[in-house]
Amino acid sequence: MQPLIAPGGSILTHDGADHSRMRRLVSKAFTVRRIEELRPRAQQITDDLLDRLDNPGDLVEGFSTPFPITIICELLGVPFEDREDFRRWSNQALSTIGGHTPEEAMDGVAKLYAYFTELVAKRRARPMDDLISALVAARDNEDRLSEDELVRFGITLLVAGHETTANMLANSVVTLFEHPDAMKSLRESPDKLPNAIEELLRFIPLGSGAGFPRIATEDVQVGNALVKEGDTVLVVASSANRDEAMYANGAELDLEREVGQHLQFGHGIHFCLGSQLARMELQVALGTLLRRMPGLRLAEPVEFRKGSLVRGPLRLVVAW
Repeated sequence: MQPLIAPGGSILTHDGADHSRMRRLVSKAFTVRRIEELRPRAQQITDDLLDRLDNPGDLVEGFSTPFPITIICELLGVPFEDREDFRRWSNQALSTIGGHTPEEAMDGVAKLYAYFTELVAKRRARPMDDLISALVAARDNEDRLSEDELVRFGITLLVAGHETTANMLANSVVTLFEHPDAMKSLRESPDKLPNAIEELLRFIPLGSGAGFPRIATEDVQVGNALVKEGDTVLVVASSANRDEAMYANGAELDLEREVGQHLQFGHGIHFCLGSQLARMELQVALGTLLRRMPGLRLAEPVEFRKGSLVRGPLRLVVAW
């Protein structure tokens, strides 16, 4: 079964001038300055969610999932009360063998498309101060997007904006439970958190497979292999992130490591637009967890998701 979240018309499948045109439309919403302006709101959301979390409680359902969903909904202008619907549809669209059937996956994509088509119509009739309204204006006033591109752009930003961060946050907590010395070090030296997050991003496999296939646009020599123009290649970024030629003892977590580059956010022209947002969210969420819950511990064995393109815990029951 093939992944279905990036059909033609998505920024993920465009290259060259079309990709640059679409990327420019939203790049201002994801600058370092704009993301830092969101940090106080991210902190408020974090504190509110942790205040309501049961003890013991499921960190996935009570915190790591609603936290990034709230932020991306507010940024895009997607009603938060619709979150259960689009979570279900995105889970269907991101499914693999063992998750949902091909028909269910396609239905998830169709439901997301219909939802955003309706949302675009609402913003067209009543613009607001949000990213979807800005994209509608770019479509209607400047003719910089087709209607199909507009809808698919919204879907991509919403799904990527919550699925990846939610699972990365939960995966990071699990990894720190597995490395108690690392967790203790971060509690004692919270100033190390930004670099530690880069190491967690490098170390933790987020995708459950190789992701989207790439097609070579020219002959490329990779080690001893020649990838010819037109060849289809599956790139396993999580393997590259542990390449011993780049990272000494790459299969080990080392929060003192000067990470440099990693491929968790991709590379080149398709480097993740939301990378700074994800970093800020992880800094706020993990930093607050470590500060507010010094006795944080697992209360039940971790149960991981199955049949999904994105790897992460299904449940993460903790106590403190």
